[in-house]
Amino acid sequence: MTRVGLVLGAGGVVGQAFHAGVLAALENDLKWDPRNADVIVGTSAGSITGSLLRGGVPASELAAWTVRAPLAAEGKVLNDLFGSHSPLFDPFQVADLLRLPSLPSASMIRRAIARPWRFRPLPAALALLGAGWRDVRPHVEAVGSVTDDQWPRRDLWVCAVRRSDGRRIVFGRAGTAEVPLRLAVAASCSVPGYFAPVTIGRDAYIDGGAHSPTNAATLRSENLDLVIIVSPMSGPNGLRPDPLTGARWHAARLLRREVRALRSRGTSVVVFEPGRDEQALIGNDFMNGSRVHEIVQASFLAAGARASRPEVRRSLTF
Repeated sequence: MTRVGLVLGAGGVVGQAFHAGVLAALENDLKWDPRNADVIVGTSAGSITGSLLRGGVPASELAAWTVRAPLAAEGKVLNDLFGSHSPLFDPFQVADLLRLPSLPSASMIRRAIARPWRFRPLPAALALLGAGWRDVRPHVEAVGSVTDDQWPRRDLWVCAVRRSDGRRIVFGRAGTAEVPLRLAVAASCSVPGYFAPVTIGRDAYIDGGAHSPTNAATLRSENLDLVIIVSPMSGPNGLRPDPLTGARWHAARLLRREVRALRSRGTSVVVFEPGRDEQALIGNDFMNGSRVHEIVQASFLAAGARASRPEVRRSLTF
């Protein structure tokens, strides 16, 4: 049996729409059910999508709910939990990132001194950003209901960043403290500067995308045959110099490094990321849900076309 890992990256509301379109295409065109992945790694928006898959919701129903199409029995839970419309959020603005930062903690300084080769300044800097005033928890509370707030039997790894030292924490992975699923997802989704950090126990956490928008390298020791990465935040940079271009460049750079790490272990990797057409629909605000139905449709068609290429089709064997 082929052992498959599924990586669902960060990307806000539009990222979830991108996930839905890509996964529905894999389900429809390849007859592969993403719920059957041996390991699912979710970061931010990907942690929500991954939790819903592990809760038994098919990818096709995630797509149908997003575009407001009729739902089958397995998908009606989405209406019960979230209503019939995508949530509305305030626009994400660069000003959200300009609040007065916190000073580094003693644990962050000790970590930087003790292991400078493993210390990454950017996640640390994002961890120190001034806290946003919005509370992410009400928006993800219903996710825990899908699994009765219990971690699913099959592996679901939810990535967040601990604010005190800027270290990535992978909830759900062996060796990590057990926490309620809804809190892990909330922590993974707490975009720095936009949402307030989420406190679990004695520690506060921010969005796992601060470490990496995909965190695919967490699977490098899992002896998987195939890893499918859905990366809403990478793809072509575009020509316009703006913060989103820089974010995409950074996401693509980290993704290339993670793909190399996986392939160096003999793992086959297939990446789905937005092309220029999908990026035009996604725009510059990852929290803007006004065009999610168009994003689902465009990503569904683009993913199906990519999966049909002979070189990709050979890798996508289940």
